[in-house]
Amino acid sequence: MKLAIDLGGTNIRIAQVEDGRCLNKVSVPCLAQADSSMVLGQLFQLIERVMNGRIDGIGIGVPSVVDPGKGIVYNVANISSWKEVHLKTILEDRFKVQVAINNDSNCFTLGEKKFGAGQAYVNMVGVTIGTGIGAGVIVNHHLYGGEYVGAGEIGALPYLDSDYEHYCSSFFFKRYGTTGEIEAKKAKEGVKESLELWREFGIHMGNLLKVILFTYSPQAIVLGGGIVSAFSLFEETMRDVIKGFPYNVISDKVEVITSHLKDASLLGASALFEE
Repeated sequence: MKLAIDLGGTNIRIAQVEDGRCLNKVSVPCLAQADSSMVLGQLFQLIERVMNGRIDGIGIGVPSVVDPGKGIVYNVANISSWKEVHLKTILEDRFKVQVAINNDSNCFTLGEKKFGAGQAYVNMVGVTIGTGIGAGVIVNHHLYGGEYVGAGEIGALPYLDSDYEHYCSSFFFKRYGTTGEIEAKKAKEGVKESLELWREFGIHMGNLLKVILFTYSPQAIVLGGGIVSAFSLFEETMRDVIKGFPYNVISDKVEVITSHLKDASLLGASALFEE
């Protein structure tokens, strides 16, 4: 049995994982603005809450770049005090079990590959669309992270007057002084302005997926994250843009699908030991 942790700037989620099932899940707001030791203390308390003698490893997904061998996390997004934390050593010394750490989007993608929509594919990309945007890459059935598991940071690529993250995540709706949740509700009620906003969002998403096709040429792209609940509102314009990809032998065959796997990130964190 493994312990899986999804460490985010908003919430910390933890669960026992056995045979592809998440047991005894706990989610608490992260003390993201506190100093480093307080965030670590919160993490210790959560682990102690669900730890037992059957657990032989702790897998963790973090929104940052990581030295996976040494288990050092750097510049964690939204947890400003975590500039360089030797998390693997800290946790192994305290809990006496093996610890594996990787980027949170990589954990989502690995979860989809092992347990969800990505099982049928040799090469795939997972994309998380929510507060920000992230991606993980599977090559020949295995997670490809590059140096410091930094591969797949497509949201940081320049786009228009900013970058893709500011057009393909909740940042897009902040530009208009609103949220995706509000605009999804209004769009489903037929509000024209909201429907147009989602159509524009789909255009930006289509351009982002074209970048993924140019860069990785995967068999499938699996979309996850909170904004995917509104997929029907932006799917059409997104797919229209993809049709403009210059190599239709690639764009016609790629499968763009949404995640239906609950707790993909936790399941992926538990599977890091297999990688």
